[in-house]
Amino acid sequence: MGIVRFATLSNGEYFYPANAFQTLKGKLAKLQKRFKHKTKFSNNWQKLKTKIAKLHHKIANIRKNHLHQITNAISQNHALVFVEDLQVANMSKRATNQNVKAKSGLNRAILDQSWFEFRRQLDYKLLWRGGHLIAVPPQNTSRCCPACNRTAKENRITQEKFECVRCGYQNNADVVGAINVLLRGQEVLTAQK
Repeated sequence: MGIVRFATLSNGEYFYPANAFQTLKGKLAKLQKRFKHKTKFSNNWQKLKTKIAKLHHKIANIRKNHLHQITNAISQNHALVFVEDLQVANMSKRATNQNVKAKSGLNRAILDQSWFEFRRQLDYKLLWRGGHLIAVPPQNTSRCCPACNRTAKENRITQEKFECVRCGYQNNADVVGAINVLLRGQEVLTAQK
């Protein structure tokens, strides 16, 4: 498995994910397991409840700090930013009947990234600095070749490799997605004028 990326820019620069929940989920699970066996409203139950709440707060703070650092870096260096208009609520819907365990793990990973909060922070920071954030439709951004404009499922060899079946263009799939978001964003901007 290659590098896991939180956000990729069209120039190839990328940011790592914080994975705050993933990092501390073992500790949280241990505390919740102990909590389950305590007598409700006892002193030990109250202490453990407070510990769990503090750990949830720590996870949230790690995530927020990470998002602030990334959004500051992007908003300071770019006046115009294009992002995929991801429907996080739809992406993290509960699975029905099959692959429930795999889907719940994917949902947890999606929600741990806080993409909506990332977009919200980036939007207001760009506005502060006189920049603009434009959301573009995310359909096939990592399957469309930026060189010949061919969209095919086969272009995406693996999660991170992209190779166009028509022209042979190769790159990281995240970089290809970022390039396509940039190109679509420029089209949206041109259409608005």
